[in-house]
Amino acid sequence: MVTSKKNLFSVLALLWLPLAMLPVPAQAQAPKPVSASLISDKSTIVPGEAFKVAVEVKHQDGWHIYGKTIEPGAAAKPTRLLWKLPEGWSTEDLPWPATHELVTTGGSTSQGYEGTVYLPTQIVPPATLKPGEKVTLEMTLDALVCNPQTCMPVKLPLSLDLAIGETSVVNVDAAKAFSSQAPVQEAKASAEQLPATQTTTTVEAENESLVQPSAEAPMPLAKAIWFAFLGGLILNIMPCVFPVLGIKITSIVKQSGDDKRKVLMHGLAYTAGVLSSFWVLVAILQMFDISWGGQFQSPLFTFGVVLLFTVFGLNMAGLFEIGTSAVGVGGDLTRQSGLRGSFFSGLLATLVSTPCSAPFLAPALLYGLALDLFPSLLFFSVIGFGLAFPFLLLSISPPLMKLLPKPGAWMESFKQGMSFLMLGAAAYFAWSLQGLVDDAAQRDVLIGMVVVAFALWIYGRWCVIYKPTKTRVKGGVIALVVLVLGIWWGWPHPKQAFWEEWSPESFQAVRDEGKPVYIDFTARWCLTCQANKRVYNAELKKEFKDRDVVALKADWTNEDPRITEALAKLGRAAVPVNVLYLPGQDEPVFLPEILTEDNVKAALIKADKPAS
Repeated sequence: MVTSKKNLFSVLALLWLPLAMLPVPAQAQAPKPVSASLISDKSTIVPGEAFKVAVEVKHQDGWHIYGKTIEPGAAAKPTRLLWKLPEGWSTEDLPWPATHELVTTGGSTSQGYEGTVYLPTQIVPPATLKPGEKVTLEMTLDALVCNPQTCMPVKLPLSLDLAIGETSVVNVDAAKAFSSQAPVQEAKASAEQLPATQTTTTVEAENESLVQPSAEAPMPLAKAIWFAFLGGLILNIMPCVFPVLGIKITSIVKQSGDDKRKVLMHGLAYTAGVLSSFWVLVAILQMFDISWGGQFQSPLFTFGVVLLFTVFGLNMAGLFEIGTSAVGVGGDLTRQSGLRGSFFSGLLATLVSTPCSAPFLAPALLYGLALDLFPSLLFFSVIGFGLAFPFLLLSISPPLMKLLPKPGAWMESFKQGMSFLMLGAAAYFAWSLQGLVDDAAQRDVLIGMVVVAFALWIYGRWCVIYKPTKTRVKGGVIALVVLVLGIWWGWPHPKQAFWEEWSPESFQAVRDEGKPVYIDFTARWCLTCQANKRVYNAELKKEFKDRDVVALKADWTNEDPRITEALAKLGRAAVPVNVLYLPGQDEPVFLPEILTEDNVKAALIKADKPAS
């Protein structure tokens, strides 16, 4: 039975892992930091006659990229244009716009571009081209995109279709982009242009290498690796990781009287968990161009972390037990099966460490993320080794293990005390999740976690080993049903641009446009109001959009004399109040106090009818 309980807990704890592989839902994704496109000064080109092409780079506010070259020692990466042209074509350098000083990650300054910028290149087609044909030019914009908080490498594939003719045709729309560029200097071969024998293959040779770093690398290789190790080491005391530290402290003390070989195996298992999770994370970040910690921009991933910490915290607090071990995570560390617990502790430590940017780590992250996939994996392995190093050192050094306190009854109190750190981490990530979802989803996440806690209490109360088998089975089924209910209730839904803020001015502006206006007078402390929010599902929101009904939310959570006055004009003194104003009608349509999908739809149908 103990084994089955451990298996049940393992399945429960690992349910969140697939969420790490999910990209950010489309509705929750912020605009891309940069977008780019190719433009040409000629819409029709002539064989053998040079023409200009520029990469138009548009930055979101606060983001920037760097120039063709960077100042020595800067924590930056030069921007490159990697061309993949047909055989016989060549590129020639053109002067790029002047860079300007800007604030980069960590508050330091550097030189780069922001806003909209055009990066030009001159291209010479072969004289053997035949007029009447078309050609597609392909290239990749390779850059490091930064803001004052973070950086992410991007490789944007771009293409441009051009016609070939007897005479060239000027692209008038692109004239502005090239008018500010300096005259073409004496042609010289671009360092990014591939030799003719390689133009049909994928660009590889120009990418940085960890073994042979570029002369323009952000920092010397040895220094970057040293910073990576120190950054990983210091992560152990960061607020994100410290709750997991408590788990490992308890487990190490538990191992102190164990066989040396078993202790070493646990240290290696923990290190393997750290390293393997670093490899998976870096592979995902590189493939999806996500910044370090960017997985926490996914509501589903962050919700999984909140759920995980809540379950661990309640287990450590004693609400429910898994087997007989004093350490809830990892099972009985004196048995071979406990290696899974050590491995999982290492994996967990890595995942929750990514929002932390410890001292020494920020410049190392810039360096590592700018590398290609396999060098980056090797580089981040150094960070992972730094994170795992204290526990690996203890596991291979028996004299150090002797300095640890002996196992005893104090371990149970220590474990329960550490549960508050775990629950505090759950609260922190729940707060982080609030920035990704709307008000209703924030409420549902908190209620969902309470339901999850109730399910674990049922499990801990009726599924203990001394209960009759029939009682344990019933308790387990009920606990599972309640657990699923809690996860379903708290499942986060990304923010959607549905409600607009009510004010007398915004209301009148929409009325002046002749659009229907739906107003929800609500407050957070109003339970009926919150129950009504569940009515506004995706289908109902589509009904609003199809009828061009503007939805305004008048939030009365805090005292607002304007809302009080508006309610008084409607003959109401309390919330909820939901009304629909139709064009050409002064009096609104009142909806029932308790909303259903049907009665809201019935009101919206009236917006289809012309005003009488």
